[in-house]
Amino acid sequence: MLKESVYVKIETAVPVAEAERIRKALGDAGAGKVGNYSHCSGSWISIGRFTPLAGAKPAIGVIGTHEEVNEEIIQVLCHKDKVKDVVAALKKAHPYEEPPIDIIPRYEV
Repeated sequence: MLKESVYVKIETAVPVAEAERIRKALGDAGAGKVGNYSHCSGSWISIGRFTPLAGAKPAIGVIGTHEEVNEEIIQVLCHKDKVKDVVAALKKAHPYEEPPIDIIPRYEV
């Protein structure tokens, strides 16, 4: 029988050059704590694609031009009690105007 976990998984994408800074911000805010370890995360390289539209203030690229960016997808576990603080820290540290943030429920097995 599955039981909902007290942890969620938080996932974001960030330009590769910014990944270490974002991992630190996530860990410093309380995400990535597993047992007697802190700042735990997993990641992989990806390509982000987007076209900034009128009114955007892109950190990378120009209005109306399609962009491709080498990104690192970062995943961390986060206790539900810390999600609000972790998301606030992520938004503050993230270079994108609209940072991609997924919060994924987990289950104990």
